[in-house]
Amino acid sequence: MSRVFRWLSHWPLWALHGLGAVLGWVVFLASAAYRRNLLAHAALAGVSRSDALASVAHAGRMVAELPRLWLGPPVPTRMEGAEHIRAAQAQGHGILFLTPHLGCFEITARAYAEQFGMEPGRAMTVLFRPPRQAWLREVVQTARQRPGLDTAPTTLAGVKQLVKALRSGAAVGLLPDQVPPMGQGVWAPFFGRVAYTMTLSGRLAQTQRTTVLLAWGERLPWGRGFVVHVLPLPQALPADDPVAASTTVNQAMEQLVLAHPAQYLWGYNRYKTPRDVTHKELAA
Repeated sequence: MSRVFRWLSHWPLWALHGLGAVLGWVVFLASAAYRRNLLAHAALAGVSRSDALASVAHAGRMVAELPRLWLGPPVPTRMEGAEHIRAAQAQGHGILFLTPHLGCFEITARAYAEQFGMEPGRAMTVLFRPPRQAWLREVVQTARQRPGLDTAPTTLAGVKQLVKALRSGAAVGLLPDQVPPMGQGVWAPFFGRVAYTMTLSGRLAQTQRTTVLLAWGERLPWGRGFVVHVLPLPQALPADDPVAASTTVNQAMEQLVLAHPAQYLWGYNRYKTPRDVTHKELAA
């Protein structure tokens, strides 16, 4: 598999996206559970069926583009909203980037690292959970270890590393719509249904001299590359209420997703119940 992955990394982006679109539809048609989740989640958000079905191909493209992004030559990428990053840096602030499962979330950290992370003390740190497969673990570790981009383990030590990065004026990247392990989140609404939501984004946002920005990577048609959009958080996160803070984050993610619903990963099981949750906790 490692050889196949490296072979695919030399493919042009348009060919990978074409392959990914086909694979996305194969999975959609072959898996009733995946198909049911994708359509139900999109309907819950009020997304049209045409946008929901368009997301099927984008989910496949997201997977197929990884070999090129991790191991291949650079792809065309531009950033819109870089002035928000410069403004935060001018104030000496660390930057917390919140990115949903929208478009190519892999490219957001890469674009920041290439444009800003090379400056001393400006690297981006992202949480990293090694894949279970040995061959993929080696590939991912090689891809993630590059100038301007650091990784932190999904442990208490990793969280401390993120806080240290923010305090030093560096950047941190999170996917706040990822379901956290039990004990690391709260139940908060997401598109009208409660979802177990990480509290880490709200806690990190309270780090002294930290600016919170939203970022997502738009996938351009016909393999023309990506546009990384950077925007300010619409409203500040409440400091003393984890549920209110998580709700505010979810609302910000909803706004991003609804602006480009065809590129959201609707098949992701956002509403799954973490392991070891009790009936009492679920009812609450």
